[in-house]
Amino acid sequence: MISKFLSKLKSILLKSAVSPETPLKKEKKASKSAQTSKTKTKSKTVNPKKNIETLTSLPGVGAKSAKALYEAGFKTTKAVIAADEKDLLAVSGIGINLIKKLKKLK
Repeated sequence: MISKFLSKLKSILLKSAVSPETPLKKEKKASKSAQTSKTKTKSKTVNPKKNIETLTSLPGVGAKSAKALYEAGFKTTKAVIAADEKDLLAVSGIGINLIKKLKKLK
């Protein structure tokens, strides 16, 4: 049993040592797998209009406020709710009353 194992191991080692094509085959396989992983990865398309519409679902946030929040970097409702008061006040069109409404959502 051990002799069979050793003979198989020897034949595998000799094949890899004798055939110079083996590294090339491995490189080709690696490049193919890299190509398939690129094709499988789907990129999310960001739709600013949809995100702005989503921001208008927050209480007290209209179309202009939602656009200002989006342009300031707050892309989701969760980002707006979790944001610091100072950061929200820095956005033009956002006042203290709106911030109070948003903080009630926490």
